[in-house]
Amino acid sequence: MRKQVLPPPLAKDPFTFSSARASGLTLDRLRRKDVVNVGRGLYRPADWDFDLEGAARALSAASPGAWISHVTAARLRCQVLPPWLADSTELHLSKPRVLPSVRRKGIFGHTVLALEDEVEEVDGISLSTRSRTWLDLARMLPLNDLVSMGDELIRIPRVDFEGRTQPYDTLPGLRVLVGRHPNLQGIVRAREALELMRVGADSAPESLLRLAIVSAGLPEPELQVPLRAGDTRSPSADLGYRHRHLAIQYDGGHHLAEAQIFSDRSRNKAFESAGWTVLVFDKEDLADDFQRAVQRIKRALRNGWLDHPQASGFASG
Repeated sequence: MRKQVLPPPLAKDPFTFSSARASGLTLDRLRRKDVVNVGRGLYRPADWDFDLEGAARALSAASPGAWISHVTAARLRCQVLPPWLADSTELHLSKPRVLPSVRRKGIFGHTVLALEDEVEEVDGISLSTRSRTWLDLARMLPLNDLVSMGDELIRIPRVDFEGRTQPYDTLPGLRVLVGRHPNLQGIVRAREALELMRVGADSAPESLLRLAIVSAGLPEPELQVPLRAGDTRSPSADLGYRHRHLAIQYDGGHHLAEAQIFSDRSRNKAFESAGWTVLVFDKEDLADDFQRAVQRIKRALRNGWLDHPQASGFASG
């Protein structure tokens, strides 16, 4: 007898009981070995290779009134996460208190209070908003990683590369969100993160470098420091101290491209020609939690202070 294969839409990704019935599958067909029941009303092909979006889409469809949240929502939106969560396959589902708690195997269930504007539908998947995801993760993430994630929300986008003109949120907007949920787990850490967040970091390493500098007792650096103030075409430093003529750059993986290397060299030479000291850090410094980087910055600031004794406000530490 000819083997009955799953219809194409069901053969590639997890699917719900209702979609199976709509495709003509019977209960007996769903009990065959090429189909796995992964929870109430939710199935997947036995040979399915895990795909986060496919799993989240099916889970969302099988859970009316609930939404994908926490790490899963952050990963689907490619939000900033620490390395130990960047490849997470965890599936997080949040529900309001009026619905039964989540009891599906392999699903991290959360019963939470969320306002209507804290959940949205994206490409057919019900998700917590970026800002609400940040707030939910306050209970899980270390403070510095929470700040990095928040900095991404409030940074001014680069229109040519991102196709948007407005940040995902603002500090006042996040303060309103935090104020709505005074009893949420992690709310104290969220408040602490708000005090440390700044507009201007273009990447998580830039945020972490700034936090390492401040934690070492050094003055807080400016962010996105243009060589020529007020000139939108001027080259800029990721961080820096204008009054000390110190530019600090973090070069991530994309800086290894030949065109980017040329651009970086031109940028740095422009600063050096204007009498600035340029310090460049990379992933090796990130792996060191920027400890050696902070020592280099201290020395550069100390030398700048000796060269310009009229300058004040620097604690050599």
